[in-house]
Amino acid sequence: QVQVVESGGGLVQPGGSLRLSCAASGSIGTIVNMGWYRQAPGTQRELVADMTSDGTTTYKDSLKDRFTIRRDNAKNTAYLQMDSLKPEDTAVYYCNAKNLYFMRTYDYWGQGTQVTVSS
Repeated sequence: QVQVVESGGGLVQPGGSLRLSCAASGSIGTIVNMGWYRQAPGTQRELVADMTSDGTTTYKDSLKDRFTIRRDNAKNTAYLQMDSLKPEDTAVYYCNAKNLYFMRTYDYWGQGTQVTVSS
């Protein structure tokens, strides 16, 4: 079993910045992907950014100029730097970790952290 814990959400004014952190722990083989997703009320969960263990990144197109994902493979942690935040970025942000363990890949999710962008 792998535990995924996010932190760093909160209330920020439009134009502000936040950094989210995610840490995976437990029975880890290789965390092949760590990513951030978000879900606003009444919408489906969507990919924000993802990074493989070799550093390949995937971003939601509309966010790549404002959001940056980073990973520390040695610590099984991931970070999401969010700049120039807009009210439409308000959502619950979830961290996802894909763990390769004995030749199988397992998905793990954190409990989510609320990000609210409002004046």
